[in-house]
Amino acid sequence: MHSTIGIGVLGAGTVGGTLVARLVDEHAAIAAKTGLDLRVKRVAVRDLDKPRDFTVTDGVLTDDRMSVIDDPDIDLVVELMGGRDLAGDLVLAALEAGKPVVTANKELVASRGPELIAAAERSGVAFLFEAAVGGGIPIIRPLSETLAGEPVERVLGIVNGTTNFILTRMAEDNADYGDALAEAQELGYAEPDPTADVSGADAAAKAAILASLAFGTWVGLDDVYHEGIDSLSPVDMAFAADFGYAVKLIGIAERIGEGVSARVHPVMIPLNHPLASIRGATNAIFIEGPSVGELLFSGPGAGGAPTATAVLGDIIDAARETLAGAQVAPRIRFSPGDQIPFGDVPTKWYMRLEVDDRPGVLAQIAGAFGNAGVSIKSVWQEGEGSEALLLIVTHSARESAQREAVRYLREVDALRNVASVIRVESEEA
Repeated sequence: MHSTIGIGVLGAGTVGGTLVARLVDEHAAIAAKTGLDLRVKRVAVRDLDKPRDFTVTDGVLTDDRMSVIDDPDIDLVVELMGGRDLAGDLVLAALEAGKPVVTANKELVASRGPELIAAAERSGVAFLFEAAVGGGIPIIRPLSETLAGEPVERVLGIVNGTTNFILTRMAEDNADYGDALAEAQELGYAEPDPTADVSGADAAAKAAILASLAFGTWVGLDDVYHEGIDSLSPVDMAFAADFGYAVKLIGIAERIGEGVSARVHPVMIPLNHPLASIRGATNAIFIEGPSVGELLFSGPGAGGAPTATAVLGDIIDAARETLAGAQVAPRIRFSPGDQIPFGDVPTKWYMRLEVDDRPGVLAQIAGAFGNAGVSIKSVWQEGEGSEALLLIVTHSARESAQREAVRYLREVDALRNVASVIRVESEEA
């Protein structure tokens, strides 16, 4: 078989446009390094008249997406459209046509992964998605290949650069949430509609993928509990720092007994933990296993150039397999496993309570926690006069019990407001 591989690209936005430009402009360098003649045959776009930052020959741009699948000169399809429905149907069609697919679409992989992986296996072709998590950080291949034999115990990830930038500004510069978000939008870190990022939904899709690969049990997007960062305050950032913590939005995937749990929410993490020092729009993924100990993968998690690099790596990998002519097996297989409901997961909480400053309040607060079966680890009181702040950190208890404590707290007449709740990551019981 000749070393030429015809490539069809679905979508030419930030990542797709960067990828096409590299495939065209760096064609000779890629061929010299890999021995592969990667030729862009078609690029499907919504608007043929929109200005592009890349140049292709006449006839390459098309608004007919199915032509990318049907063209016999295209050996490999790259999906960079986003979304789960149309993109997923096109990817499925390509795989069923016997064409390997590379994607950076985390929502698609998290929501339709088993279906697409099964289709790839039936056709004996590759379905690769290194760029779906962490942008340019190599993490999918290490989890599914290098660490395939490691009984991974936990994966913690800062996997959304937008939220990490916002939290960094709030912690280091005392910026409020709205101002930090506006700055992120001005710098291009956040979309005009930032909901997917700040709500934790984007990170939840990535956490689902990481959990599935780490534990060999498929965790779907709907199985991941997620909270966002819009309720956080610089006040809590300052208190966290005083107590020796940084606040980060973290995806956590872990084994609990015989089951698996995946969740995304703000976390107070000790300042000596490697993730605590991850600043700005940087992403980082921390893996714990009995044989490898602790591993940290860190780097730019978003943007056209880093993500296109990961996509290009998958293209080269899939192209080599295509030229070898061998039946491709999935990188990792998935077996049934129990999903642990978030309510059953042990968590520790930090709470900021606004209360009346009068005798007996602490006893009432302690009673509310006791009624829920939650033990208090430490209490600080701030302020004086008619109102006070109580800062409480609990011992580990089931998430459902922590929430039950909040319900009991709301029955305390001296409580004015549960101003803040943040879960705490700590090795202490």
